[in-house]
Amino acid sequence: MAKRLTSAQLLAGLKAAGEATRLRLLALLAEGELNVKDLTRILGQSQPRISRHLKLLAEAGLVERFREGSWVYFRLADASPGAGLARRIVSELDPDDPVLERDRAQAGQVKREREAAAQAYFKAHAAQWDRIRSLHLAEEQVEAAMLEALGPGPFDLLVDLGTGTGRVLELVSQRVRRGVGIDINRDMLAYARARLEHGNRGNCQVRQGDLYNLALEDGCADAVVLHQVLHYLDNPERALREAGRILKPGGRLVAVDFAPHELDFLRDEHAHRRLGIDAAQFSQWLGSAGLRLSRHTELEPEPGGEERKLTVSLWLARKPGVRRAEHRAASDSLRAERVT
Repeated sequence: MAKRLTSAQLLAGLKAAGEATRLRLLALLAEGELNVKDLTRILGQSQPRISRHLKLLAEAGLVERFREGSWVYFRLADASPGAGLARRIVSELDPDDPVLERDRAQAGQVKREREAAAQAYFKAHAAQWDRIRSLHLAEEQVEAAMLEALGPGPFDLLVDLGTGTGRVLELVSQRVRRGVGIDINRDMLAYARARLEHGNRGNCQVRQGDLYNLALEDGCADAVVLHQVLHYLDNPERALREAGRILKPGGRLVAVDFAPHELDFLRDEHAHRRLGIDAAQFSQWLGSAGLRLSRHTELEPEPGGEERKLTVSLWLARKPGVRRAEHRAASDSLRAERVT
């Protein structure tokens, strides 16, 4: 159930929304995240004016802001007390309003240009990624195994660490209320954002962030995914500890990575810090993160071809706590029944 607002919060929210440009901003941000430059172009107003309106909306808790390098993006609030009010206000707007229709058309053009730029980046790197994909089991089979380990959900919040192209968020969008992808690479984030917008996956977002120091609260996530990420990291154990920190008790972590191999060109040409992840070492890292291993599966490559192939490892782990809580609740209920 949505959290009730105090009278002061409600008045502040209504006051912030009660202006023509700010109402248009709420309608635009309900469709997805946009930066100040985007909004300036769409609304045809100056950057200082747009920034001032956004500041008032953010202070009232109606929108959220997040930084990505030197850029600042905005989105309709999701977690603040004013989130419900913001969505209620937008829901009352007539979608056929001519002003809002023009804004949506302009926003569509901005997003199409963003997608074209992102596609150009992807095309420039596609040959490298295709070569790596050719070395292991078909991606569709790896994804199917990952989704089976993750489970059907629904998940209130799923966090994809090292989101890259945003493919994992695409796959899980029907299983989550909210999906957040974290990556340090702005070019990849631009591609992922365009990909999610093109697929109308408004419940999924991407953020620039440090996997060793996530800007997320303790115990906020139902599930965390690390898909082909750990071999790029200097300190995978530290990243797993952060994943464990943000998981709720009973939450699950799914990690997919290469098993140990000897393909040195991946380190030399593709910045792989580790030539695969050792299963015994991964189990130690899980223990350090306060997580328990539930399953480890190795997906063998299909035979054939001249190049040496890569085995893909998949791990499912859980954060302890929920089962004990459920057991105590069941015991308390049983005792209560005996008393009555």
